[in-house]
Amino acid sequence: MLVNHRDTLPVRIGFCITDLDPGGAERQLVELVTRLDRGKFDPVVYCLGPRPASNPRSLADELEAAGVPVHCFDARRSWQFFSVLRRLRRQFAADALEIVQTFLFHANLLGTLAARRAGVPHVVTGIRVAERRAGWHLTLARWTDRWVERHVCVSESVRDFCRQAGLSESKLVVIHNGVDVARFAAAQRRSLAEFGIPAERQVLTHVGRLDAQKGVGWMLEQMPKIFAARPTAELLLVGDGPELADLKRLTARLGLAGRVHFTGFRPDIAEILAASDLCLLASRWEGMPNSLLEAMAAGKPVVATRVEGVEEALGPATAGQTASPADPQTFTQKAVAILADSELASRLGRDNQARARQFFAFETMVEAYQQLYASLLTPNS
Repeated sequence: MLVNHRDTLPVRIGFCITDLDPGGAERQLVELVTRLDRGKFDPVVYCLGPRPASNPRSLADELEAAGVPVHCFDARRSWQFFSVLRRLRRQFAADALEIVQTFLFHANLLGTLAARRAGVPHVVTGIRVAERRAGWHLTLARWTDRWVERHVCVSESVRDFCRQAGLSESKLVVIHNGVDVARFAAAQRRSLAEFGIPAERQVLTHVGRLDAQKGVGWMLEQMPKIFAARPTAELLLVGDGPELADLKRLTARLGLAGRVHFTGFRPDIAEILAASDLCLLASRWEGMPNSLLEAMAAGKPVVATRVEGVEEALGPATAGQTASPADPQTFTQKAVAILADSELASRLGRDNQARARQFFAFETMVEAYQQLYASLLTPNS
């Protein structure tokens, strides 16, 4: 009797991403790939960009330590598009992939084209943000839609955005981002003295890339009012990005240099959140903010702008912790109210953590992806 190889061998599945520098999407990929059931799936990772330097935060090293092969294609300039496409196609074919899953715009484009040319049977893209800067991203996504079997959207809001942008509604599925709830819940608070914050201060923390999307400049402009109402409060900005110099200049211009602290990239986010009193998110647009999920997992109250994914993440606690990006007064008032009421802060933190544990654990995310992949391999699914 003939035996289908899928009944005896794990499915070879390729994960293609733009780069492997530490970031929200990159961390989600690593957690997904390393947590897959290896009895069912045999993963390989393809990174369009250069291989990150080996250091304690290298995601490529982390993947390989987990037994996952990593291929990096050293793409740095747009003129390399066709050479990288050819190399990626050859590697997909050589690895005899049955599924290609892509993450982020450039990988969605190149990965889809390479998979089609390599004859990969199933292509799944990952749409992780309601991108509002580059309209041509959507044009190319619509063009390649014909070769994609499913688009994974990280929130219902992103699915709505994609449907309105013209992607095939029948191909859009939602799988929320995940978070390591146990690790964030158990993290020990670390001293923030190295950042110049005394132990007795109330600490507001923003974690994220210092980029226009994240609205950090808008948030800084609200801080004088928050600080006036809460004289012991200080702001910690965790992350790096292209707006760093501009934000430091804005901080000085607002007279906040002694109360706003820039940390750069940090590997100890869980411990920093454990030492924080309130987490802030001021994004102009999002998908499903990883920093919000981490704050929730850490059991912290938040004040966030109501952008894509935020209401889905916070659920019933949304009203007490959000404001419109066009309403800085409400953003400020809610931050002050939470800082002034320790009982309210504790209750919101507990509710946030319980919701993170119930709906956004990595185990839930991984199982949803595995069910999706299995459905693609099942005839007539």
